[in-house]
Amino acid sequence: MIANEKRETILTLYRSQCTIRHISRLLKISRNTVRRVIQEHSSGAPVKKSRHEPIEPLVRQHYKSCKGNVVRLREVLLERYGHDVAYSSMTRIVRKLELREKKQRAGLYEFGPGEELQHDTSPHHLILGGKNVTAQCASLTLGYCKKVFVQYYPAFTRFEAKVFLTEALIYMGGGCQRCIIDNTSVIVAAGTGPDALISPEMEAFGKIFAMTFAAHHVRDPDRKAKVERNFRYVENNFLAGRSFSDWCDLNQQARLWCDQIANKKPKRSLGQMSPEEIYLIEKPHLNPLPPHLPPVYKTLQRIVDMSGYVTVDTNRYSAPEHLCGQAVEVLKSWDHITVYHKFSKVADHKRLIDKKDAKVIAKGHHLPLHNAKDLCGKEEKVLLGRDETLDRYVASIKKHSHFGRRKLQQLLELQRTYPRGAFEKAIEQALHYGLYDLARLENLILTFVCGDFFNLKTDD
Repeated sequence: MIANEKRETILTLYRSQCTIRHISRLLKISRNTVRRVIQEHSSGAPVKKSRHEPIEPLVRQHYKSCKGNVVRLREVLLERYGHDVAYSSMTRIVRKLELREKKQRAGLYEFGPGEELQHDTSPHHLILGGKNVTAQCASLTLGYCKKVFVQYYPAFTRFEAKVFLTEALIYMGGGCQRCIIDNTSVIVAAGTGPDALISPEMEAFGKIFAMTFAAHHVRDPDRKAKVERNFRYVENNFLAGRSFSDWCDLNQQARLWCDQIANKKPKRSLGQMSPEEIYLIEKPHLNPLPPHLPPVYKTLQRIVDMSGYVTVDTNRYSAPEHLCGQAVEVLKSWDHITVYHKFSKVADHKRLIDKKDAKVIAKGHHLPLHNAKDLCGKEEKVLLGRDETLDRYVASIKKHSHFGRRKLQQLLELQRTYPRGAFEKAIEQALHYGLYDLARLENLILTFVCGDFFNLKTDD
């Protein structure tokens, strides 16, 4: 924009019969600018018209269909009308016609100590356990000192929101009366902006910390710019060049980064002081934390299936097997799964995060379905030690059968029922052919019994 003093200089030189080229070189401005100033202040001046004036209606016509893209606008004018206009000339025409929406002056939000918190989330791409993962970055910032706290979650529901806000407020050492959020359905139940209705669940949670949630207007992210600005900083500083083994490692490194880098770095907006230094001024004005912080968990009603598991988020957690078919209450916290039956804790597991269809079995919950001790009962002791072939057949039954003790009982009954010779021949043949079906073994024994004891002669 040309200053008023320079405008007067241009007009004075022009009235002194100086050429437009001479004025341009003398004041080091473009000739188009000199022409425009002269045209604006002296209607009768012989100002040379731009050679691109005939295409101005075309520019106005196609600007909106090209979505304000000047490069595409040049291509359209060249393809349809044969006008080859330089990019710089095209942008000058767009500015002259005032087709671009003028930017509004941004306001400045200033907050006193302990007046406001700002909270938001953003998806970030990172390397977790050697895999590329999209994680939800949750951030909380104090409005006065700009102290920041960042954590990551596989998803961000109301459960994760309460987990994060509890950790963040503990990290800050207190809270503020107002927490600015966007219009996310995680916290907002209905409406937008000042008319938003906060979810009763989240409203009750905020009362624990003497804090109320307030949503900003739609498409007004500048209202919480202090927390918005940090996401780019996190992506380009914290995530750059880092990889993480699991979610616990990720959040531990994020907390360490907040402590050692983000909150220790001097900021120009804070007068070259760090957020940690300004935090010392704001801390006395924060709402104190309640004497007792209730644990954040989600209550689930489950029935222990016949395999002895309860299912939470597609993962299965063991319960004592005597509770199969019984109703239990499951408390899901961020890192633990606790199972209660009739007000007594019966299981406590480490929660599987970001896994599907996995199992967690606690020691002592499930006894082996086919206990080896059951196979070593009195039946086996009676059968073993008398014949080597029979010993090998008993060992094979135990190896190939899931119900070994029952089969050994049947085998002992066969030994006691049929003659010893026929029984031993049948066992030897069954072992040779891998026959472990005792019903077929009995038929084989009967075959030998029939041949040895019932050899009936017929008359010719």
